[in-house]
Amino acid sequence: MTNRARTDSLLLAGFCSFLFLYGLGQFGLIGADEPRYAQVAREMLERHDWITPVLGGRPWLEKPPLYYWQAMLAYAIFGASDWAARLPSALDAALLVLAVYFFLRRFSPGFELDGALIAASSAGIVGYARAASTDMALAATFTIGMLGWWAWRESGKKIYLAVFYGFLALGMLAKGPVAPFLAAVVIVLYASLVRQRRLVLNSVWLPGIILFCAIALPWYMAVQTRHPQFFREFIVQQNLGRFSENLYHHREPFWYYLPVTALAVAPWTVFVIAALVRAARSWRAEPTPADSAETDFEKQFSIFACCWLVVPVVFFSISQSKLPGYILPAIPGGALLLVSYLRRHLQHSEVEPPAMWLVVLHALLAAAPIVPALLIGYLITQHRVPGGQPILVALGVAFVLCAGIALTLVRKTGLRMLRFVTVIPVLLAVGIVLRRGAVDLDQTYSARPLAREIARMETHPLPLAVYHIRRELEYGLTFYRNHLTFNYDWGSAPQEEHLVVAPENSQVEIEKLVAGRRVIRLGTYPAQRVDYYWVARAGSAR
Repeated sequence: MTNRARTDSLLLAGFCSFLFLYGLGQFGLIGADEPRYAQVAREMLERHDWITPVLGGRPWLEKPPLYYWQAMLAYAIFGASDWAARLPSALDAALLVLAVYFFLRRFSPGFELDGALIAASSAGIVGYARAASTDMALAATFTIGMLGWWAWRESGKKIYLAVFYGFLALGMLAKGPVAPFLAAVVIVLYASLVRQRRLVLNSVWLPGIILFCAIALPWYMAVQTRHPQFFREFIVQQNLGRFSENLYHHREPFWYYLPVTALAVAPWTVFVIAALVRAARSWRAEPTPADSAETDFEKQFSIFACCWLVVPVVFFSISQSKLPGYILPAIPGGALLLVSYLRRHLQHSEVEPPAMWLVVLHALLAAAPIVPALLIGYLITQHRVPGGQPILVALGVAFVLCAGIALTLVRKTGLRMLRFVTVIPVLLAVGIVLRRGAVDLDQTYSARPLAREIARMETHPLPLAVYHIRRELEYGLTFYRNHLTFNYDWGSAPQEEHLVVAPENSQVEIEKLVAGRRVIRLGTYPAQRVDYYWVARAGSAR
């Protein structure tokens, strides 16, 4: 290993460890999906069942199993916990970054560290690397698959085409047919733009198709055999239904993914947009002749990266159901497009600094996250931006960072430092949020502290029910108590002695729902405005 490779390895290990792994369990699982996915994996492990996803003892067929398998392995090694539930996403993100690094070291040497750091520090990658969800598994497998396809395109080696098919099969196990579908659209669009439509047919490789089927189909066949409703629930409802109809109330405007993508690739947004515009202008001004498409790989790669970035944005914009995580597979395309832009810019004999307006916009955006990071406590607990000293301090720190970034980039060789000066605010923001915001995030959005408080009150384990509370809290309580949570809203008040969590001052309503049974308020959890009660067994004396 060369000195540079050793240095790069240490840098990437440090960056990935901090951005993806550090403080992974400092706040509990939040939202509805994190505790739900984490609990599915735990129930599968407890049942020793690697085929059927199970939630509350019942088949839960909304997602394929790759994340669950990864979480089951993490639980088996480290025990079931919130940080172990997030570990698969953190490792998938690190794998994605390493894949970008080794790909660029082989096919764009000299810029491998740039690409890896750009991908690692993008807001979407950092955020979803710390979430117990299926999105990062899809992004990692899709990214490696697409890198494999381009490696085959440039080198002609079939081993890379095997990587393409193998990792698309894993993408199929991560989130379904969206992985091979997006890959096919990207390749068809790219081949059309460079006038090499035979690339599409050349990509259809029988051994690769066999490999894809050998990896992806066994689980689909096994779960369909066990549960004949799987095709309807997963393919028809979860895939076709989500795309064509707003079945799960995630409707957003058509342009929703424009700002979401801009935020997902932050703090690199300004330069990614500049790279996209430059690639589009270059292609329109000098369309690639068909006979040169086999040799001008540097120009072709920027077109490929453009397709990779744009296709998921357009596809999911058409979808009737929209969630931020859907766009994650596009982010590595943006990172690679920016690498192509930097390469073409820096390889000129006379390197010119970027335009001043570009530098100023980038510096502003790169420094901006430090402001909400420093104010995270106010934003979470008070839902407002404070006045006075806190906001002045935050803006002052952001100004210093912005000025430092701008002064560095306006130098003649400023772009060579782009990766480092841009990553510094990202590291600071992540560290500050974990240091100053973890407790508030935990208390305000996670069920973990409430579950612990209830556990301390119990003299013996009791069933738990909920009434009129957010489903995020319901699923979180299910995970942290590892027991089915009953829901009064669905008429499932347990007949035995139990506890119930409800909005503040709900005792009268609960007494009506369990008429004739004794109800005692045990405590309150003001951070989430809920109370918890003890309810006597049905038929017992009041």
